[in-house]
Amino acid sequence: MSIASYPVSVRASLDSRLSRWLWLVKWVLLIPHYIVLFVLWIGFVFASIGAFLAIVFTGVYPPRLFRFNVGVLRWTWRVNFYAYGGLGTDRYPPFSLSDVPDYPAHFDVRYPGRLSRGLVLVKWWLLAIPHYLIVGALAGGVAWTAQTAERGNSSYSGGIGLIDLLVLIAAVTLTVTGKYPKGIFDFILGCNRWVLRVIAYAALMTDEYPPFRLDLGGEDPSDGTT
Repeated sequence: MSIASYPVSVRASLDSRLSRWLWLVKWVLLIPHYIVLFVLWIGFVFASIGAFLAIVFTGVYPPRLFRFNVGVLRWTWRVNFYAYGGLGTDRYPPFSLSDVPDYPAHFDVRYPGRLSRGLVLVKWWLLAIPHYLIVGALAGGVAWTAQTAERGNSSYSGGIGLIDLLVLIAAVTLTVTGKYPKGIFDFILGCNRWVLRVIAYAALMTDEYPPFRLDLGGEDPSDGTT
């Protein structure tokens, strides 16, 4: 499988001007989003259970459930990019499951058509174990990965991970210099991209195994679209 054909696409662009101090209060500003995401992730769990059963019996991920779950992940990614999964924009995230073309963060998954009935039984827990270990280091603990896939936790927290450390360094640098280091931004995007690819795979959205590859930068080599 060529990386250019991988069905999960994670893209973002860094704002040219960022506030030195806004990052200190973004957690307060995002409280409405956290409330909505809590409800949406409950729906995500039930939709995933329904999709699991549908795939087992029909080999097809119901399109409406697929679009809803992609929308929840898309919403989550925008919030995390605004907040402490990236701090890459000061533009407040929209309240929408749909892609917003002029917002600087985007998440898409290409609809898979038919999926393996047998693979769905093992890929989300057994086959994904090697990736869970890596995601644990990137996002702050293996427990975070399990909570995201199973319980609908909408945050990239659950322990200190590489993403947390890099974002903290970027925040301190931004406060002192007024600039967000481009190299750190590219690395943060690569880490988030890896995490989101694994989440999409664990959420049964694709049978294509996530690549063991850290694709840096805001542009994703994948061409996946919903």
